[in-house]
Amino acid sequence: MPGCIRKANKEDMTVLKEFLLRANVKADDLTEETACCFLLLEDETGALKGTLGMEMIAEFGILRSLVVTSDQAEKQIYILFEQMVELAKDKGMRSLFLATNKSVALPFFNLLGFKKVGRGDLPLEFYQSQHIRHVLNVDNSLFLKISI
Repeated sequence: MPGCIRKANKEDMTVLKEFLLRANVKADDLTEETACCFLLLEDETGALKGTLGMEMIAEFGILRSLVVTSDQAEKQIYILFEQMVELAKDKGMRSLFLATNKSVALPFFNLLGFKKVGRGDLPLEFYQSQHIRHVLNVDNSLFLKISI
């Protein structure tokens, strides 16, 4: 599947929000200012096939809003994560975190270099995030971290 991965911009807001909402992913805190922390995976026609976002908190990033269409290969998702690590580095982040309640995804995240961390290992600044507070209330949620 030739296509591209690019950083979102304010012109992408409507399409990105609609894509997230169709996947039942919360998008109300997506703004023109936060759009630059989202990557878009597009096919050769420019159709949106996936996205991955990052919320920046101090010098840490929390990955969120991973949504891909069912026809995306694991390789494309891997490249999306690799590009997000580069974006995080460009923005001066020291570490990336992610939360999941899907234990079947752990081998994939481990392959990417993420390691499981306890809730007590989260930066204190995370507790100011509405997203993190929500995740903490989800049953079986796990946090993973990669230093960059």
